[in-house]
Amino acid sequence: MRPRRKSRSLLLLLLLLPAVLARGDTFSFSGDRMETVLAKGKEYTVLVGGARVSSENNIIQAERIELFGTDFPYIRCTDKVRIVNEEKGLELTSRELFYNRKSKFLQVSGNVVMTDKKNELVLKGDYLENWEERDDTLVQIGVRILKKDLVCRAEFARYLRKEERLELSGMPIVAWKGDEYRALKIFVDLKADTIRLEGGIQGKVTSVSEQKGEGE
Repeated sequence: MRPRRKSRSLLLLLLLLPAVLARGDTFSFSGDRMETVLAKGKEYTVLVGGARVSSENNIIQAERIELFGTDFPYIRCTDKVRIVNEEKGLELTSRELFYNRKSKFLQVSGNVVMTDKKNELVLKGDYLENWEERDDTLVQIGVRILKKDLVCRAEFARYLRKEERLELSGMPIVAWKGDEYRALKIFVDLKADTIRLEGGIQGKVTSVSEQKGEGE
């Protein structure tokens, strides 16, 4: 008789727990189906179907999640990927994800949408990298950034979250409070409500009277 799936999952967690605690780190995981290799130096686990990993402040969900490396520091996800960090107020969805729990480095690709609830900002693109400890995010390919009174388009964008600054390049366009700006590079300070443009500068400013006329 085969052991029940829940029993296998519990046994695996008990085997992993001492090694994980030795690093001062904890995480848990679950899924509909699981395959695992526990041989030293070849540690590898695959969760399929409603897979979920909780790592410190992050909750990661996907249809398929792979955990690998000694003490499982690396996480690879595919299909219906969603990661939530409630402490920072961040939520991210994509098709694929790679996360290094040691360095807290994240790579995601395919219809990437990152929602920053605290700063009320949404970033969209096809590829994203995030350095969690310094709150630094790089977005590439068909980038769209949305915030109240602000819409940004570019091929490359850097979001410095703690400083609330955006750095845009690759044919960037910024529409802000009815005005439009174009340049080789555009820097937006979301705290100070300022924009700095460098190279090939173009702009279109709408007067206050014209804005009122459009709203009437």
